[in-house]
Amino acid sequence: MLPATTALLLIDCQMAWDDPYWGARNNPGAEGQIARLLAAFRQAGHPVIHVKHNAKDPHSPLHPAEPGNAFKPEAMPLSTEMVFEKSVHAAFIGTGLEAHLREQEIDRLVIAGFITNWCVSSTARMANNLGFKAVVVHDACATFAFEDPFGEMVPADTLHRVGLTELHGAFAMVLGTDDLLAMV
Repeated sequence: MLPATTALLLIDCQMAWDDPYWGARNNPGAEGQIARLLAAFRQAGHPVIHVKHNAKDPHSPLHPAEPGNAFKPEAMPLSTEMVFEKSVHAAFIGTGLEAHLREQEIDRLVIAGFITNWCVSSTARMANNLGFKAVVVHDACATFAFEDPFGEMVPADTLHRVGLTELHGAFAMVLGTDDLLAMV
């Protein structure tokens, strides 16, 4: 059973990730798993917190003037759920997220969203550094293939796995949706 002090933290579940701008993506089922988590947390009465990325680059699909800035339908916030907006990778920077968690006496975060090795990882690492316990739900996250410093493309599945491996044990526990839902 998850303690009552646990919140679901959805990172950057926005339409921009469907844009071909990003290239090849892994885990096409991430949105379905996010929807399952969201439904379970809402039904159990656990807090749900959404984070939205507002890119400063006007050419980014995540820029506030672009349609990609909108939330994905599977992760649409309710009017009663907190939404924090950021323009950097970690959800704690430039937002009131930490203060909100402390005010609500939330000390555990279940983290899902986009993208695994950027904003999800940065947020999980910072959560740990700030004293929060974190679980990253591996099949409710996704990433893209990126070019490494040597000019070679690293496949999305590899980056996803390495990003999760770096988090597991040191910064967060990494679980699948089914395992997490068994605790809600």
